Amino acid sequence: MDVDKLKAILAALEGTDVTRLTWVSGQETLDLRLGHPPPATTAVHAVPMGAPVAAAVHAAAPANPHPAPATGAAPPAPAAKPADDKKTFTVNSPFVGTFYRSASPDSPAFVDAGQVVKKGQVLCIVEAMKLMNEIEAEQPGRLLEVLVQNGSPVEYGEPLFRFEPV
Repeated sequence: MDVDKLKAILAALEGTDVTRLTWVSGQETLDLRLGHPPPATTAVHAVPMGAPVAAAVHAAAPANPHPAPATGAAPPAPAAKPADDKKTFTVNSPFVGTFYRSASPDSPAFVDAGQVVKKGQVLCIVEAMKLMNEIEAEQPGRLLEVLVQNGSPVEYGEPLFRFEPV
């Protein structure tokens, strides 16, 4: 899609009550979800690995015993399970942004470890360029672990969740 066309669409929606727009033109599909991002928090939240969204999302994590170097570099992302593990699959971030497990800090997580999800079920939100993008399950599965902490930046293709097929 042409960037100028996208800017024109966003400008037309500004100041309206529209919160979601799906536009299909030939092979291109644009799905916009407008809204305010969840407020930034100063506390670090621990997310149990492999638990669905309803797990203790807002429990404070202990202080990091290995702080990141003072160079400002982000700590490395948790390693995903080996690719040869045929009994699991991952859901990866479709773009660069900020990962959120729930719609707001006061809301329960969309999914938690152990929970079975259906195709099309919302798993998380990735905020990119002030747009809240719901990431949906592409296939059913049981959530084994959440690979990213709530509020963390994510890269394109970075694994977010690990599932086993059901």
